[in-house]
Amino acid sequence: MKVKIKRIDSGLPVPVYETDGAVGFDILARENAVVPVGGITLVPSNLIVSVPDGYMLVVASRSSTPRKKGLSTPHGFGIIDHDYCGPEDEIKIQVYNFTDDDVEIVRGDKIAQGVFVRIDKFELEEVAGAEDGSGDFREGSRGGFGSTDS
Repeated sequence: MKVKIKRIDSGLPVPVYETDGAVGFDILARENAVVPVGGITLVPSNLIVSVPDGYMLVVASRSSTPRKKGLSTPHGFGIIDHDYCGPEDEIKIQVYNFTDDDVEIVRGDKIAQGVFVRIDKFELEEVAGAEDGSGDFREGSRGGFGSTDS
């Protein structure tokens, strides 16, 4: 399947899958940035992506970025909807600096990875509650947040 992209700066390369087994393509920083200690910065990715209907684009941290740069994505990962592809819809990468020093990002640095994921949409149906006897919910509660590792 082909996906249309637009680079803001044609001086940076088109994203590629680095190996035959790679599921994500590297996303590069379009410009230099400094992420202050404990700060969050939006880094332009140089990409506008026309995500196909029935898919979303997940933007996630590269596994080496926290170790090499001291940066992580503060929200876990970003979701790019298929209708976010207008002329001003450049993908921006949120990065959080968890180190004790400012972190410099240089134009062309690999700062994230993109992964296309097939999605389905569901019709949500509200019911009275889990105890309504409909059989759609479990009888007992599993517990609270993070309850499987009590």
